[in-house]
Amino acid sequence: MSAFLLRLLFFLRWFNHFSYAETLVHSTLDHCDISDFSIQVFFNMKDHTVHVTQRPYLKMFLEKVAQMFELVIFTASQRIYAEQIIDRLDPDGKLISQRIYRESCIFSDGSYTKDLTILGVHLAKVAIIDNTPQVFQLQVDNGIPIKSWFDDPADQELVELLPFLETLVDAEDVRPLISKTFHGKVQQD
Repeated sequence: MSAFLLRLLFFLRWFNHFSYAETLVHSTLDHCDISDFSIQVFFNMKDHTVHVTQRPYLKMFLEKVAQMFELVIFTASQRIYAEQIIDRLDPDGKLISQRIYRESCIFSDGSYTKDLTILGVHLAKVAIIDNTPQVFQLQVDNGIPIKSWFDDPADQELVELLPFLETLVDAEDVRPLISKTFHGKVQQD
């Protein structure tokens, strides 16, 4: 099975990696009547309630992607916060095979970068979906950009991404496909 990276969080063994903040969910400390759930987090010496809203079609998307790929969440968020959200997104632990948090990111020039080599698999079988392309700057040809999501109930980004992800399932090397589709270039051997 391939793995796919999602920015937090998903990775293609295929690994598929996904990021979750503004890729899969939006969270805020401000009260939100449309939030899907809330979590309690202690930071800055104080308890906080974090309100979390899931991107439209998230559950269906995660279920379909988990059937095609090994799903890994790789986030620049702190474990104390991210772990609770991932537990809510995958309460039975059947969709997400691995979780990677901020301590595995590289901090440079005021932002976090995700080095996909920490996965220990050939990058020909790794894709990362993230709303912040800077996080995959070390492996641009593995990166699938997605628009940030905050609260648009009509958002279709996850659904629209599925047909492309399906083309990666049998690919020997996902990088040329990702590069051509999202970065406008053909990778040279």
